[in-house]
Amino acid sequence: MATEATTASKFQEPDLRPVSQQPEFKPEIAHDGLRFWQFMIAGSIAGSVEHMAMFPVDTIKTHMQALRPCPLKPVGIRQAFRSIIQKEGPSALYRGIWAMGLGAGPAHAVYFSFYEVSKKFLSSADGDSNNSAAHAVSGVFATVSSDAVFTPMDMVKQRLQMGEGTYKGVWDCVKRVMREEGFGAFYASYRTTVLMNAPFTAVHFATYEAAKKALMEISPERVSDEEGWLVHATAGAAAGGLAAAVTTPLDVVKTQLQCQGVCGCDRFTSGSISDVLKTIVKKDGYRGLLRGWLPRMLFHAPAAAICWSTYEGVKSFFQDFNGDPNTA
Repeated sequence: MATEATTASKFQEPDLRPVSQQPEFKPEIAHDGLRFWQFMIAGSIAGSVEHMAMFPVDTIKTHMQALRPCPLKPVGIRQAFRSIIQKEGPSALYRGIWAMGLGAGPAHAVYFSFYEVSKKFLSSADGDSNNSAAHAVSGVFATVSSDAVFTPMDMVKQRLQMGEGTYKGVWDCVKRVMREEGFGAFYASYRTTVLMNAPFTAVHFATYEAAKKALMEISPERVSDEEGWLVHATAGAAAGGLAAAVTTPLDVVKTQLQCQGVCGCDRFTSGSISDVLKTIVKKDGYRGLLRGWLPRMLFHAPAAAICWSTYEGVKSFFQDFNGDPNTA
């Protein structure tokens, strides 16, 4: 009887033990209470709004940076604007905007989603959510990925901005470039773009996160109310303006590579950055490396303010939608 009782207790013992509960795993939640696809949508909306709103300024900058013996030879913002309006009319300021629309949405979806995931991973590695180095490195990862998506349409956009009737539209430009120059022409400036955008985004994201943190500490009561967007807009403007200023020379090189051969612009035998730099300095001196710096800053400061406030606003919407009120 004792043996039977012992045997029975052995079989019943597992049923009496508490079953350990595994922590609930939500692979769809990437960071900040948002799903990965929600970061992509927020980034896509923010990027599209930013670039569409600031497109005329970008057109002026492109005209100022291109080296060419064209009839249009603007020196400053006012001269460039006046020349474009007088020669081609107000609509010329928006030529190429559809190419921008096709590229900005998908590229910024990749841009912000990669940034958020990378920032979460790198910040959690050392336990510091305000690690500027993690923000800078995450920005570099994001731009390398997003530039692979954006560069082809950015090239089409700039050619349409400079074309003066050379191309009938986006698809005509795509077909002609493919036929006359090959697929590689779409990525002729990719290396320069990455070399420019890597320091740009490193400075941009590190400055934005630091400025946002500082503004939140100065005025914490404004963070969670309806005026919170001012914090994001102010931090974004400071970050965009600073990053634009320090990377202008590489932006000039990028414009040269993307607009070569259009409207008499110089054509380069190689895509070497050093060759382009030498050509710019030879034809226009060292000041040529800073052509368009003012409209570039005037573009990126308000553009970043628009982009970040829109992005954080869409993030807040999705956080409320998901039932997670946490702020970024």
